[in-house]
Amino acid sequence: MRHTLQMPELPEVETVRRQLEPRLVGAAVTGAWAFPSPKFTDATAATGARVAAVGRRGKYLLVGLDGPPGRPARELVVHLGMTGRLGVRPADPGAGRSPYLRACWDLDDGRVLEFHDVRRFGRVAVVPAGDYGRLTTLARLGPEPWDPAFDGPSLRAYVNARRRFVKTLLLSQRPVAGVGNIYADEALWRAQVHPQSRRLTRVQADLLAQAVRDVLAEGVAHGGTTLRDYRDADGAEGANQYRLDCYGRGGAPCHRCGTELRQTVVDARGTTFCPSCQRR
Repeated sequence: MRHTLQMPELPEVETVRRQLEPRLVGAAVTGAWAFPSPKFTDATAATGARVAAVGRRGKYLLVGLDGPPGRPARELVVHLGMTGRLGVRPADPGAGRSPYLRACWDLDDGRVLEFHDVRRFGRVAVVPAGDYGRLTTLARLGPEPWDPAFDGPSLRAYVNARRRFVKTLLLSQRPVAGVGNIYADEALWRAQVHPQSRRLTRVQADLLAQAVRDVLAEGVAHGGTTLRDYRDADGAEGANQYRLDCYGRGGAPCHRCGTELRQTVVDARGTTFCPSCQRR
């Protein structure tokens, strides 16, 4: 299967977060540059702050900033979009600026944090800590996969109240944050739930909630999934693509029953499933 552009999901963003945290915490931002677009110009507002933490919410990176005395703490919010890459390197004043550089932050130890984004689908914002009012998608995210608020009963109640396809609801980020096309297909296959189901039984909901947690945790453990564009903060590919059971394997035998996996489109998203294991 030829893979289209890949949106980094929770495992890919969490991998980058874990790499950046020890490299950024404690560093002060002494200067910044931004590509002249409203999606990136907020980057310069981080100048003068010190990095206090590097967190994540769903598919968003949240870089906590200590403000000047008397000013509230802020967060540098970065969404990688489809092709965004965030990394730290030694400053090189003689090097030319990449045509895909969208924002960069000079650090007080001579390094620079850079955000490259070929397609410009990413976004940078600086907001008061926890105030995501102008970042609507972030503000409306559902619970994290390992939050006690996300479990089988809550997932079942959410899906059964809406009568939309279960895969579409997983991708909405409302019942749980961080799931995209890859891990939705993987979790649905693992739980043996058809992607176009509109209702879940108690058993299916429990299995699916656990499958969501499991496939995301395994994705993190293997550095994320690289199908085309995703690279971590060191520029390396992930390894989870070699462990996928369902996503992108249309026409191949199901790892569980041997039936040929089928490809379809669910609400404009390419979808792979097993017609034998995942019955409607």
